[in-house]
Amino acid sequence: MSGRIVGLIAAAVLAIVMTLAAFSILIDSRRTPAPQSTGVATVGGPFTLSGTEGQEVTEKDLLGKPSAVFFGFTFCPDVCPTTLFELASLMEQLGSDADRINFVFVSVDSGRDGPKEMKEYLGAFDDRIIGLTGTEEQIDVVTKAYKVYYARVPVEGGDYTMDHTASVLLMDSNGQFFGTMAYEEASDVMLAKLKRLIGEG
Repeated sequence: MSGRIVGLIAAAVLAIVMTLAAFSILIDSRRTPAPQSTGVATVGGPFTLSGTEGQEVTEKDLLGKPSAVFFGFTFCPDVCPTTLFELASLMEQLGSDADRINFVFVSVDSGRDGPKEMKEYLGAFDDRIIGLTGTEEQIDVVTKAYKVYYARVPVEGGDYTMDHTASVLLMDSNGQFFGTMAYEEASDVMLAKLKRLIGEG
């Protein structure tokens, strides 16, 4: 048998082997399930803050009921009072179903918002809203867990204001992210979202 024929046979055998190997890899890839995404954003997590009576509150205290969580501060000139007024109005529209949701206001201003200030401030909206505050370190922890932005912004006269995320975060009864309500979103849309949160969360 000539060397040319032997070479052709060897090349053919090699081609068959490579084809079988490729086919085997393709079959294995189809058998192996691809990594699945839950589609749920990683929002929420452990925190320790103080309630309006000075009591310790953690993320575990919110479990068992869905929650609508808003971050702001009591010296806020517009976004916070507007949002809290809207939440109070939605609570009124929900009637007794409002008690099936934790409405939570977390201050990002550790320098001016203590438990007493939070209690007085929230009394102007609805006393069922849970007010939480803490040290700068505690606020850093909870805002990072909930993927919330905030920053201290100096103003004239040596004072400061706070820039912060304006959305309301919706969490289910297990502390998992459910959705958001945008600032100045239509009231009927927000009401529908809360009803869905009650029904599904």
